[in-house]
Amino acid sequence: MIVDQMIPWAIALPLLGAVGIWLARNHANVRETITLVTAVLLFIIVAAFFDDVAAGDRPAWSYGEMIPGLSIAFELEPLGMIFAGIASFLWIVTTVYAIGYMRGHHEKNQTRFYVCFAIAISSAVGIAFAGNMLTLFIFYEILTISTFPLVTHSGTDAAKRAGRIYLGILISTSIGLQLVAIIWTYSLTGTLDFTPGGIMEGKVQPVLAGILLAMYVFGIGKAAVMPFHRWLPAAMVAPTPVSALLHAVAVVKAGVFTVLKVSVYLFGIDFLRDIGAGTWIAYMAAMTILLASIVAMSKDNLKARLAYSTISQLSYIVLGAMMASGLGIIGGAMHIVMHAFGKITLFFCAGAIMVASHKTEISQMRGLGRKMPITFFCFLIGSLSIIGLPPFGGVWSKWYLALAAAETEQVLFVAVLMISSLLNVAYLIPIVVRGFYNDPPIENHDHDLPVSESDHLEPLEHLAGDVSGPHQWKLAGCAEAPPLCLVALAFTAMGCAGLFFYADSIYQFVLPIIQGGAS
Repeated sequence: MIVDQMIPWAIALPLLGAVGIWLARNHANVRETITLVTAVLLFIIVAAFFDDVAAGDRPAWSYGEMIPGLSIAFELEPLGMIFAGIASFLWIVTTVYAIGYMRGHHEKNQTRFYVCFAIAISSAVGIAFAGNMLTLFIFYEILTISTFPLVTHSGTDAAKRAGRIYLGILISTSIGLQLVAIIWTYSLTGTLDFTPGGIMEGKVQPVLAGILLAMYVFGIGKAAVMPFHRWLPAAMVAPTPVSALLHAVAVVKAGVFTVLKVSVYLFGIDFLRDIGAGTWIAYMAAMTILLASIVAMSKDNLKARLAYSTISQLSYIVLGAMMASGLGIIGGAMHIVMHAFGKITLFFCAGAIMVASHKTEISQMRGLGRKMPITFFCFLIGSLSIIGLPPFGGVWSKWYLALAAAETEQVLFVAVLMISSLLNVAYLIPIVVRGFYNDPPIENHDHDLPVSESDHLEPLEHLAGDVSGPHQWKLAGCAEAPPLCLVALAFTAMGCAGLFFYADSIYQFVLPIIQGGAS
């Protein structure tokens, strides 16, 4: 019972932190200390659930009942535990990075940034803990709205345009498709509870179930399955810590997490396999994997290339769910973890490059790895994990997805996964090669980009770097980003390697998700 009562505190704590951040808006050091302390406390609370969930318990808490059988309900199971753990843990790392980045780049409106980030994390935890589809939908929408100010953070015309695309696609898909599917599901089954084995078998005809599944998958716009993907590259105008939030910590992970929850606990993987409703959606996901990778190869802007990489990688998880195989679900769940560490490392590195050198285009990065060896080496580690090469964690999630494709006799999907990995090599490794092995251009230091003043900045040079001139940290002839940025990206890069050796622990933890379903 004590563990159950911790659920509302886990959701409320980031909101309380947001209030504290706002109250400390005139004192940057205090504001950022509150952010960091709140993030650590949230992770401690979330971690307290781990042993109970691993032992088979399902901590639950509910509030009210709007209509018979439908309340705001929370119940934590292994899949939700993974998402909550990733979001809360990476909030700590992203906060450390953000302090160095936001100060080093003299960003405006830093208080608003930290407040909205805290609200977004609260909604991500609410999604992870949701015990029924209605509760998940409410927090899903809060996440969309709370991240809109982050996408438009710079206030430029490009940012405002990106914000309109971001909000337009995510709101229209969630209301026009996902909400309609939720109401339809409730009218057919009388419940929206996440139930092992699903709630639709025997209550929903196969053809109608196929229609509902399509409405859910495409209505979950945060999963970025083509053609509902444009919001993600558009949002790359936001600061790099926001990109990390979008791609690794909360937003896109909320999308693919929801796809897995719907597949396992509303439809049931046995039911999906028997009716074959997910087959054509699996082909759409496979198409997204390849097309997004091809587009990524054509992008010279580093963040744009990484954005299309994310679109491709998210569809790995959708593909795993739509194959209606226990191994596919496990592979998808593991990919949430592996991709989170790999992609956040890449975005951290992209932000570090921009802060230290003002370079955003890959074509401008010739020889830059010699000046920023730590950053580019960590970029290499993150890339190898995304590609799926040992000894990095990404190899295991792709391994289980490939096994699922073989198990379901979908040889084409095995080929897609292999080809995609080769495309990963083609659009990621040349960045590292260009940085380390190409001769640098003749530099002109007279055209540094202008920067704006940060709000109420207090001295923190020893952590955030020199904020009065070029935003670099000089070390043994190198010109790296501020130390806090380096600490964060080096830590997540080490996480990519560590996950290779602890993959079995993740496998054993998520195994109960499919017990009683397809194996």
